[in-house]
Amino acid sequence: MAISRRKVLSILGGGVVLAAAGTGYRVTRLPKDAVAPWTAAGTYSEPRMRALSHAILAPNPHNRQPWVVDLGTDDQVALYVDTERLLPHTDPFSRQIVIGLGCFLEVMRMAAAEDGFAVTFDLFPDGMPGDTLDDRPVAVARFGPGGQGDPLFAQVPFRRSLKEPFDTTRPVASDRLSAILSAAQVTRVGGSVAEGDIAFWRGFSREALQIEIDTPRTYKESVDLFRIGVREIEANPDGIDFSGPIFETMAVTGLFTRESALDRSSMAFVEGEKAVFANTDTAMGHLWQITQSNTRIDQIAAGRDWVRLNLAATALGVGMQPLSQALQEYPEMAEHYDQIHERLAPDGGTVQMFARIGYGPEVPVSPRWPLGAKLLNA
Repeated sequence: MAISRRKVLSILGGGVVLAAAGTGYRVTRLPKDAVAPWTAAGTYSEPRMRALSHAILAPNPHNRQPWVVDLGTDDQVALYVDTERLLPHTDPFSRQIVIGLGCFLEVMRMAAAEDGFAVTFDLFPDGMPGDTLDDRPVAVARFGPGGQGDPLFAQVPFRRSLKEPFDTTRPVASDRLSAILSAAQVTRVGGSVAEGDIAFWRGFSREALQIEIDTPRTYKESVDLFRIGVREIEANPDGIDFSGPIFETMAVTGLFTRESALDRSSMAFVEGEKAVFANTDTAMGHLWQITQSNTRIDQIAAGRDWVRLNLAATALGVGMQPLSQALQEYPEMAEHYDQIHERLAPDGGTVQMFARIGYGPEVPVSPRWPLGAKLLNA
């Protein structure tokens, strides 16, 4: 569940400041180490490290950053999944996790191309995993000469998943949607900014999100990944972060905790639920991505194209936020999973990603583990 920080602040801010007035606690701290990888990107002299320093900025589900790499062979990067960073309840077959790994590989490829390296991928060289990911390599990437730069790469430092309400007075022009969709290279993509479609998908997205919230194990999976306040974020720069003066104060005063977020009678739960619905309800268009089959290789391809769509939207100043709830494969979501496929893929195929688009505020970067923390045998 993606919380809108702006909405929560507008509702709770005044009361929280008053509650903290007598604590003497300094509430202006912001994460530093947790966002340092964004400024460190591209500063490494070794080509693979330089490419990887950009790749770790790629989008991924719940910001789990599920990648680890081995640089033990010259001119190669072996990518593995960290099986401790899966999402067994909302992503029981790790489809979204593999899509995130595809995003990682595409950003790495683009970064290497900027330095004149062509990267070729040998996907799942030791065999294709089934329903459960394991410790076999996801990909072996080989660096060689001949890479050509990609214009989308310039947007990597500015790409965000915009988890704030969109401006409902600013429509997204159809030609901008078309330009975004043109960035996909392999997968089938579509979208709509028509009023009727927007209204339908707003309601549908809200229903799917409500199911995720009302299913205890799927909601708790998100809440367990809350990082509230700078201390938690610096200690674990992954998951769903809440930083800034107000959230820092809420953390130290106990007004916003994982326990209160799970308590359906608490202000934190009630206002948090309103906040996430403010996102689905302000969508100004939607886009989606389909693959004909649903192999692990298809999922990697989906991730590679997905980050390209996100970068293309960034270049045009359009905000984008995945709304993956209806695509989640657990029993309570089955009816909505079937509905979204009937509507978007009536001739067959798998809807891999679905997102809302629109214009929203500037938002800060998401925390990241430093590159060194993602190297095997470092």
